[in-house]
Amino acid sequence: MNENLFTSFITPTMMGLPIVILIIMLPSMLMTSSKRLLPNRLHSFQQWLIKLIIKQMMLIQTPKGRTWTLMLVSLIMFIGSTNLLGLLPHTFTPTTQLSTNLSMAIPLWAGAVILGFRHKLKPSLAHFLPQGTPIYLIPMLIIIETISLFIQPMALAIRLTANITAGHLLIHLIGGATLILTSMSPPTATITFIILALLTVLEFAVALIQAYVFTLLVSLYLHDNT
Repeated sequence: MNENLFTSFITPTMMGLPIVILIIMLPSMLMTSSKRLLPNRLHSFQQWLIKLIIKQMMLIQTPKGRTWTLMLVSLIMFIGSTNLLGLLPHTFTPTTQLSTNLSMAIPLWAGAVILGFRHKLKPSLAHFLPQGTPIYLIPMLIIIETISLFIQPMALAIRLTANITAGHLLIHLIGGATLILTSMSPPTATITFIILALLTVLEFAVALIQAYVFTLLVSLYLHDNT
């Protein structure tokens, strides 16, 4: 394998211009609205999926938190469809870029925190200093809680980036090994191909699970601040 292991993670360009914006817009083009009186199977499945997501995400939310319903549904649909499309051959996955994930995590986290300080100022400040803390531990705990608060969007973005990148690297490595072993040892190549097929199925599950985890953590941050 002469190809660089990280070639698939390089932002694609066309005539020297990055086309990542077009790639990010592609999942939204697939989510079309039905103009028929009776929707087809695709739109019925899409509506069922959206209702299921709303039921799971909004169950614990307050009335203020439920105003974020459209945002959270759009978020999980975008991340999930982007991750799935990135598993196709010769495609680019925007969620393997830390900058893309940070651009999603930081505004959502900041919006939830600002909402908490606006509507629940005292409870939000109380998180920095648990009740019954010894006086000599107060400065240290305030620093630790402040750092943990600002680490939350970083953890969101890094978790998504690491899981999607690791899966793509494994598929790339095992796929390259299978290609080389085809001419050297066909029985071994068959075993590695089966492993590759199982790993691909696992990556489909990981793509959806990571979208759910990312959106669920955002909804939990929102619940803590509303």
